[in-house]
Amino acid sequence: MKLLSITVPCYNSQDYMKNCVDSLLEGGNLVEILIVDDGSKDDTAKIADEYAAKYPEIVKAIHQENGGHGEAVNTGLKNATGLYFKVVDSDDWVNKDAYLAILDKLLEITGGPQTLDMMISNFVYEKQGAKRKKVMKYRTYMPQNKIFTWKEMNRMPLGKYILMHSVIYRTGLLRDCGLELPKHTFYVDNLFVYQPLPYVQTMYYMNVNFYRYFIGRDDQSVNEEVMIRRIDQQIRVNKLMIDTIAGVKNLNKNLRSYMLRYLDIIMAVSSIMLIRSGTEENLAKKRELWRYLKNADAGIYRKLYLSILGRGVNLPGKGGRDLSVSIYKVVQKFYGFN
Repeated sequence: MKLLSITVPCYNSQDYMKNCVDSLLEGGNLVEILIVDDGSKDDTAKIADEYAAKYPEIVKAIHQENGGHGEAVNTGLKNATGLYFKVVDSDDWVNKDAYLAILDKLLEITGGPQTLDMMISNFVYEKQGAKRKKVMKYRTYMPQNKIFTWKEMNRMPLGKYILMHSVIYRTGLLRDCGLELPKHTFYVDNLFVYQPLPYVQTMYYMNVNFYRYFIGRDDQSVNEEVMIRRIDQQIRVNKLMIDTIAGVKNLNKNLRSYMLRYLDIIMAVSSIMLIRSGTEENLAKKRELWRYLKNADAGIYRKLYLSILGRGVNLPGKGGRDLSVSIYKVVQKFYGFN
């Protein structure tokens, strides 16, 4: 059994996947790298096979019909043999020193008396053309150098939340919670982090800049124009996140608070993208999304609708919508996202 399984979803990734896989090979025999070729039409499959032939103890090439990013993650999880599981997108990479430090710590923890559900580390926005690289750190909000629970988690402010790039999950936990991401859907990285959270009991935070998140390609899914074209997929993910927490009782107070803030952000992103599109059809979809939340859980609806973000994206009339977009642009510039 491997210590860590790393799934690399690939679709037409020939131009950049080598940088990703080469950085992951630094983990040696402690890791397995599952390159999932999601029906690529370029040389991705060939490159994956070459890595598998050269590093048979570390790399496995898996080929499937195109099912989207989520289905590639599902395939990786089904084939994983590691105690822990991580997703690294094919245009991203990891820092060697941080990588080795994380593997050492995971190895140490697996030899101890406690079970670890989620490892958290920092990630760096490798934004194309940006002179200053934004680093998502959590040292102010989480204990360091110890296994901790939600009771010890401090409240994170707006703009601070745990993304796919930050987490390594225990493989058994992902399987126990029945995680299965929707096919042919972008933005499922939010679901990958969000849906297992109620099952997480123990966490460990390492203050190292591990994951390098490349952002800025014109065809990238987080590009604003691309997001608007794929808004129905964003809405699908948004609704599945609502379903995850709607009506759920007996959650730890800090966990529930965090999950609601995360949902608050996703509701705001969906709403702003629908407003930005400028079409009556998408404004109707925005109203329907908020109705969906209200019908699913009226208490959560009231809380989020009356939040700063909720108020900001639900200002009345065209003037209100223009103001919402102006606020969004300021926040976008401040936080440095695409």
